[in-house]
Amino acid sequence: MVTAESPSYPSHQRGIALDLVRRFGFRHEFIASGEMSDQNYTANPSNRCYFCKSELWTRLGAVARERGMATVIDGTNADDLGEHRPGLGAASERGIRSPLAELGWTKAMVRDAARELGIPVWDAPAAPCLSSRIRYGLGITPGRLRQVELGEAYLRSLGVTGDLRVRHRGESASIEAEASQMGRLSDHWPRIEAHFVELGFERVELDRRGYRRGSLLEPSPLAG
Repeated sequence: MVTAESPSYPSHQRGIALDLVRRFGFRHEFIASGEMSDQNYTANPSNRCYFCKSELWTRLGAVARERGMATVIDGTNADDLGEHRPGLGAASERGIRSPLAELGWTKAMVRDAARELGIPVWDAPAAPCLSSRIRYGLGITPGRLRQVELGEAYLRSLGVTGDLRVRHRGESASIEAEASQMGRLSDHWPRIEAHFVELGFERVELDRRGYRRGSLLEPSPLAG
């Protein structure tokens, strides 16, 4: 098993990966991915993920050849196929296999099986890369990625659970969370506003529509 690291990879996810490796005794290694050196990626077009995955699969393909392995697989599931995922094209071009999707396994089926197998992250919220929080067209930089990571970490420290996104919109940020967490966020709102100003945002908004996938494809609720 291989995990690729870059500024877009949340540091706490590294810890989760290591915990799973230790628990189950997986053969595992970290490699560095270089998507941040690709201007097609850092320009942050709506097909940004294509360039990231192209670079990632190229590096993993090299690892597979070095290890004498014929196939690289990923965890794409059947639900992913109906979403905006430009990276799927890069996987197809490079012969990446997605067994869960090929067998028609949905996210709910994956979670049920993981729970039965005693995998502790069976109910963990989805955790895509930090770049997925940055408004399309706004350049991807280590600083902006760090703002998103620290913003979400702070909200977690206040007890916010479930799906959570800090959407970076340039000078401003918006926060999406599950409906059950809106009260907690509202209770802490003055502290949240102050913290986000410290992170370098001019303002922050609580998006009352809540967390939803692909919201950066919608018109922005904030200017800037």
